[in-house]
Amino acid sequence: MHLKHLLLIATLVLIAACGSKKEKEDVVDENLSETELYQQAQTDLNNENYSAATSKLKALESRYPFGRYAEQAQLELIYAYYKSQETEASRSAAERFIRLHPQHPNVDYAYYLKGLASFDQDRGLLSRFLPLDMTKRDPGAARDSFNEFAQLTSRFPNSRYAPDAKARMVYLRNLLAAYEIHVAHYYLKREAYVAAANRGRYVVENLQETPAVGDGLAVMVESYQRLTLDELAATSLETLKLNYPDHPSLQNGQFVPLEEEDDNRSWLGKYTLGLIESKPPLPPGETRANQDVRRMYEEARQEIRLDLKQGEDTPENVEAADRKPKRAWWNPLRLLD
Repeated sequence: MHLKHLLLIATLVLIAACGSKKEKEDVVDENLSETELYQQAQTDLNNENYSAATSKLKALESRYPFGRYAEQAQLELIYAYYKSQETEASRSAAERFIRLHPQHPNVDYAYYLKGLASFDQDRGLLSRFLPLDMTKRDPGAARDSFNEFAQLTSRFPNSRYAPDAKARMVYLRNLLAAYEIHVAHYYLKREAYVAAANRGRYVVENLQETPAVGDGLAVMVESYQRLTLDELAATSLETLKLNYPDHPSLQNGQFVPLEEEDDNRSWLGKYTLGLIESKPPLPPGETRANQDVRRMYEEARQEIRLDLKQGEDTPENVEAADRKPKRAWWNPLRLLD
């Protein structure tokens, strides 16, 4: 407990120190000329003092918007924000530069940094020290990064940044495909087979040449089998056997589902390992409400038969049955009321 307190105090002191240091660095001498501002910003960038560089580059742009270093300052501001891990600010600065200078000879650099900022958006401080599975996290930033790198490679195929962008696109494509499979297995576990099949088909149709295509086919086979769509299941299975004969779902040429049927037991039955379980799992398509309604209907019908069992075809017995007291007020069906 004391260790946690010490860590908390140390963190607060560090944040306060960084904040005070940043406030001092944010003060830029108003008497500096355009050239002096730019040179000092370059010195800060070379010394990896990105916060001070950001302040000077912003001052340079605002004080000398039409100066000789204005456009260069806008470009380097994107880089300074990126190195400071201010990804949103970096993306905004890149979008602004692209909008203002679409024909600039170095606009490809803005596209590249914009993609890099999105690429690193989910890679915060925790991901550096904890083994986080990126395939199970929200892929919004990954999609943005992929699209931004795709714009760079399509508009500037000969750019010096295009090779690295293409390599990152391969990684992002694999990441997006793995995420779709993760979601598909989530749906399988909850018996949402149509949604699972759609996820698997999306990977197969739109994310070709990724390692997850085989998993997408396996998801389709399992989903179609659960839905009793035998023709679609057989077609998907043949495709899986032909292209991925060593897939984990294939054992001795036979398909083995990777996901078990969802456990429909109550929470009490699950936590007592079935020792206390009052109701068995429901069959497919059945609900507890339907069972209760049918049970009450059968009970009411049996009571009617008991009332009329003595010669139910004779008028006397029918009249006697009509004179009998009505069902209790708490009966759900109230068939005789």
